[in-house]
Amino acid sequence: MVSFSYLSRQGDHHPIDFTGVTEISIEKSPPAKPGDEDLVDLAQGGDSNAFEDLVERYKQKAYRIAFDFTRDREEAKDLSQEAFLRAYTHLKGFDRRAGFYTWFYRILVNLCLDYRRRKARVSWKPFDENTDRSDARSDLTSSPERAALAGEVSRKVDAALDALPQKQRTAFILKNHQGLSIHEIAEVMQIAEGTAKVHLHRAVMALRQRLAELA
Repeated sequence: MVSFSYLSRQGDHHPIDFTGVTEISIEKSPPAKPGDEDLVDLAQGGDSNAFEDLVERYKQKAYRIAFDFTRDREEAKDLSQEAFLRAYTHLKGFDRRAGFYTWFYRILVNLCLDYRRRKARVSWKPFDENTDRSDARSDLTSSPERAALAGEVSRKVDAALDALPQKQRTAFILKNHQGLSIHEIAEVMQIAEGTAKVHLHRAVMALRQRLAELA
């Protein structure tokens, strides 16, 4: 038996009996995931695994951005891979004036814009990231009429987005498809926040007008 005594207010010693008390195990919290800056530090020091962690962290978002610009799965994969390759190649020169992801998105967006300039016209298709995995299920739950209507709406939206000027389209995609803030959009596009707001506002107004005309 393990015991110790405490002194009561009356000055008497009263032992506390710990008989039967077992050792309490304290669950340790899982270690916090390293932040982007930590991974960048490790990668700049030659730790290739750290950069692979950054790739895993942002590869899905990178693919979605590239697909929003290209509407081509293979091109989106190629552009995403090229962006990560360029980021890795120039990582030593990353000066941290922006967060890693805004710096990386800037590389990716510039590649996507170069791609669009090379392609006079891109054929845009309605796309659902889950379609490849669940075609059979959607066939069972959607009527042909509903699918046709959804496809037509998607084509109209894509056509309206495709018709936007380059900077307006970029701002709209980064805001509405990727959830970036105005500050982050400005950093990615290397423009003032007020200019980013203007591009975004004009994009929204143009899309509304375009969709109203197509209705």
